[in-house]
Amino acid sequence: MHSSLLLQLKSLPEKPGVYRFFDENGIVLYVGKAKVLKKRVSSYFTKTHQDPRMRILVSKICDIQFTVVDTEWEALLLENSMIKQFRPRYNAMLKDDKSYPWLAISKEEFPRLYYTRNPNPKKEELFGPYSSLRFMHTLLETLFTLFPIRTCKILQKTGRPCLQYHIKKCAAPCAGHISPEEYKENILKAIKIVKGNNSEALRQLKVEMMHYAEIWEFEKAQVIKERIEILESYRGKSIVVNPEISFCDVFSLAENESDAFVNFMRIMEGAIVQTFTLEIKNNLNNSKEELLAMAMAEIEKRFGALSPELILPYSIDIQKEKTNFTIPLRGDKKKLLELSLKNAKVSMLEKLKRQELADPERHQNRILTALQKALGMQKLPETIECFDNSNTQGDEPVAAMVHFKKGKPDKKEYRHFNIKTVIGPDDFASMFEVVQRRYSRLLEENKPLPDLIIIDGGKGQLNAAHQALIELKIQDKIMLIGIAKRLEDIYRVGESLPLFIDKKSEAQKLLQRIRDEVHRFGITHHRKRRSKKSIHSELDDIKGIGATTKEKLLKHFKSITKIKSATFEEVAEVIGKAKAKLIKQNIFGVFLCPICFCTFLIL
Repeated sequence: MHSSLLLQLKSLPEKPGVYRFFDENGIVLYVGKAKVLKKRVSSYFTKTHQDPRMRILVSKICDIQFTVVDTEWEALLLENSMIKQFRPRYNAMLKDDKSYPWLAISKEEFPRLYYTRNPNPKKEELFGPYSSLRFMHTLLETLFTLFPIRTCKILQKTGRPCLQYHIKKCAAPCAGHISPEEYKENILKAIKIVKGNNSEALRQLKVEMMHYAEIWEFEKAQVIKERIEILESYRGKSIVVNPEISFCDVFSLAENESDAFVNFMRIMEGAIVQTFTLEIKNNLNNSKEELLAMAMAEIEKRFGALSPELILPYSIDIQKEKTNFTIPLRGDKKKLLELSLKNAKVSMLEKLKRQELADPERHQNRILTALQKALGMQKLPETIECFDNSNTQGDEPVAAMVHFKKGKPDKKEYRHFNIKTVIGPDDFASMFEVVQRRYSRLLEENKPLPDLIIIDGGKGQLNAAHQALIELKIQDKIMLIGIAKRLEDIYRVGESLPLFIDKKSEAQKLLQRIRDEVHRFGITHHRKRRSKKSIHSELDDIKGIGATTKEKLLKHFKSITKIKSATFEEVAEVIGKAKAKLIKQNIFGVFLCPICFCTFLIL
C-alpha cells in the first residue's frame, strides 16, 4: 500500500458518510456508505478477501475521497445519488433507474396523494425520499385513515360516489360532496404530518386507540398504537435530498493559523451531485471573505459555471451577473450549509492528523510556534512547567508540577510538593514556596530552566510566583503566565487584561491540556495524602512499633479501644514484653516498673 494512502486511512473520521475509491487516472471505482467511515474503509485493506474481484478492486485504489453526513440513512441516500451519477464499475447495486420512493401530491383541483419512484416536480409536490417502502405505505394508510382523501387515479364526476365514500375513506369530490377549499384543507393537514407537525394527528390517534381499548377491540388498538409509534419517530424529509432545493451551489469555509479549507457542494434536481474541498495556503493573513471569494473563482475554473443560486455562510464583496447570493438563517438551506461546513472541518482535521502521523516533531513544532506567537515570546517554548495547589480547607496542603518537553509530557520530571512553611489555606504563600523551592534547586544543581511557566490560578497566585522568581533573580529569563480557573483567560504579569487567544486554537488547547494534566496529578497526590491520614492511628506515632506489630495487634484485639483496655500481660502475649512496654507508656501515659512491671500514672 502506498504511504500516502496509509496516512489517509489513519486520518479518516469516525463519522457516518459516503466514500469513493479512485484509480490512478482519477476514475471512480466504487462508491459505498458507512456508519463509521474509518472502520469501514480500513476493512478493505486489513481483511483477507476471498472474492478475486474484491482483491482486484483493492489493488487498483490510489485515492480515497469521502463526504460526511449526519446519519447512516442520509449516507444511504447520498450513496444512491452518487452511484447514479458516477456509475462505478465495481458497484453492483442501484445502477438502474430504480430509486427510493417519494410521497407525491398531484397538482389538481382535488389533489391525489400517492407514492412514486419517478418524481416529477413540475406535475407533483414531492416529499421524501424514504428508505423504507413499508414506512411509506404505513404513512399513507395513516393519512388516508385520518383524512378523506381520494385514491382513484382519474377523477370522474359521475354524481354517484364509490364504496370509499360509504366506508368513510373518501369525501367524494367526484359527486360534489366536498368543496375544493375544504378538500385542500385536508391536504394541508396531511402535509403538516408529512413535514413532522403531527401533534394534532397524534392526539386523534391516541383517542381512537383508547376507544378501541375500552370496547376490548385490542387488535385494532394495537394497529393504531403502531401508527402512533411510526409517526412519533418520523423525521419528515432528508437534508441530503430535498426537492425544494434545486440548481444551487453551497460554499463553506474552515480555517486554522496557516490554511483554509473551502467545501463546495452542487445541488441539482434536489440531490447532491458533486462535492469537493479546496485547500488554500493563507500566507498573507487574508480575511475569510477574501479566501471564500478566491476559492469560488478557482472552483468555477475547475468545474465550470456556478449555479444561479449560491448559498454562503456570510456576505462577500463581489457581484456576479444572474446570480443570487443566499445567506440562510434557518431551514433546509441552513442545514445544507452546516453539512458543507462539517465536511470542510473534517478535511482540515484530516490533513492535520496526516501531518502529525507523517512527521510528529514538525506537528508539535507548529503548535509550539503558534503558542510562541500568541504569548509574544522571543524563543520557542520547548520546555514548559505548570504548577497547581491542592488543599481541603487548609488541611493537607500540597502542590504539583508537570513538565512538558516539545509539547509532550515528560513524566519522569513531574514533582509533588508537601507545603512546609504555610499554615492554613493560603494559596498565594503556597505558590510562592513551591516556585521558590523548585527553581532554587535547579539553580543549585546547575540544571536548565524552563522556557515557560504556567500557574493554574488567578492574578494573586501569578504575582506570588513572580515574586519568587524576583527573589531568585531569574524573572527576566522565563516567561510566566497564569490561567484563570473561571473563564480560562490567559494573563501575563503586570497586565490587567487577558491575552486574546482563540479558544479553539491549537495553542489554547495545548495550554488547557497542560493545565488539566497538572490538576489530575495534584488531585491524585492529595487524595493519597488524605487517605493515608484517614487510616492513621496512635500506633503509627510510637517509635519502635512497625507495620507488622500494628497488624498483629489489630488482628488480635480488633480496635485501638480494645488494645487500651487490655492488660500488659495480654498485650505482651501477642507482641512480647519489650514492645508491650512501649505501647503502655505511649498510649496510656503510664510508667512501667522495669523490675515488676507495675504501672504508675504519669502526671
